[in-house]
Amino acid sequence: MTQAIPLRVRPAAVGRDRALLAGGVLAGPLFVGSVLVQGFSRDGFDFRRHPASVLSNGELGWVQIATFLASGLLVLGAAAALGRRDTGARWLPRLLGLYGVGLVLAGIFRADPADGFPVGTPSGPGQVSWHGGLHFLGATVGFVALIVAAVAAARRGARRGERGWAAYSLASGVCFGTAWVALIVRPVPLTMVGFGLAVAVAWAWVSGTLWRIDHGRNV
Repeated sequence: MTQAIPLRVRPAAVGRDRALLAGGVLAGPLFVGSVLVQGFSRDGFDFRRHPASVLSNGELGWVQIATFLASGLLVLGAAAALGRRDTGARWLPRLLGLYGVGLVLAGIFRADPADGFPVGTPSGPGQVSWHGGLHFLGATVGFVALIVAAVAAARRGARRGERGWAAYSLASGVCFGTAWVALIVRPVPLTMVGFGLAVAVAWAWVSGTLWRIDHGRNV
């Protein structure tokens, strides 16, 4: 009588998903680090006047485009891994997946030059092209998904009695959402820098969330 040979797919699948989650954890440092290096090294760029999106322009614009695409794909991979795990929150893979899609779209559709960057661009906001409009549409989809994910994680954490994590998640979502609205309403140096800092805060939350799940914590 023959015996069934057990399949050894599960360990490989677990290893793959852990690698995808690790990639998602690294997406934030990759994005923030790339923007900082570019922002302090590219001629004419000023964090007080320019959002990171305009770095997609000029001879070195491909660096920021690659940053958007790489970080977005890493988040999408992590979202796919989450979808195969029992994290206790089915909404999280979908929302993070939308955030990843938003990043990829922001890379595919380049933001318009603005306010003197790249060097030679006239001062002021300039006109919005079709690809610039699609860039902001993709960013909007991603930003909304990220804010909803952080607030939902805060609510779930509070229900589970994890007050520290709930407070951190809520603060991250509120910080990012408030900074984004402030930038839209009044794009002055203070709100421009504030939004840049809020982006780093939001990425830290994404990395922290994926790290917790990779280490066996539900959200």
